Amino acid sequence: MKILMVLTSHDQLGDTGHKTGFWLEEFAAPYYVFRDAGADVVLASPEGGQPPLDPKSDEPDAQTEATRRFTGDTQAQSELASTRKLNGLSADQFDAVFYPGGHGPMWDLYDDSASIGLLEGFALADKPIAAVCHAPAALLNVRGASGEPLVNGRKVTGFSNTEEEAVGLKDVVPYLLENVLGEKGGSYSKGKDWASYVVVDGKLITGQNPASSEEAARELLKLLEV
Repeated sequence: MKILMVLTSHDQLGDTGHKTGFWLEEFAAPYYVFRDAGADVVLASPEGGQPPLDPKSDEPDAQTEATRRFTGDTQAQSELASTRKLNGLSADQFDAVFYPGGHGPMWDLYDDSASIGLLEGFALADKPIAAVCHAPAALLNVRGASGEPLVNGRKVTGFSNTEEEAVGLKDVVPYLLENVLGEKGGSYSKGKDWASYVVVDGKLITGQNPASSEEAARELLKLLEV
């Protein structure tokens, strides 16, 4: 069982002068779900190397059991520091793919040609695709076998407008994920703000927020066990 995890390489939060990147919990929780299940986990990003960490996700109030485990895990830290470049990877090398969020994917994975091609390969091969929080942005320009947007007619979720407003970034992000998922034909739904909420539609798994990342990873494993 070989699972690819794709992280952002984007570290600028719009024109605010603040840093962004991937959200630590959304990487760490799925990473350990997969690793503890015996999966071979491969990490990648558009630029390769160390992906940028959203500094807010490393603050004391954002820590979870998984992030604390990562802090003491030199092997995981080494793997994260040397992610492979997306360009050159293909769906036939993996059984499934998981995209952790953080605000970064809204800028780079949204229109990254290597990521789009990779995801279209997974969709064509009918292999599981999972994305949580802001990472469903990576799905927005992906097309399914029919040529329609991959999310068209599919049940999906992602970081909600109310959650974006709560973190004060509704006017900073380049678009509102909830809105654009709907514009692309997705049937968007959400749970309570900040609570785990995961939607599974066939081989497509989406999670609403950081708290959804572990559940989304477990749902992906269920698809691989079928």
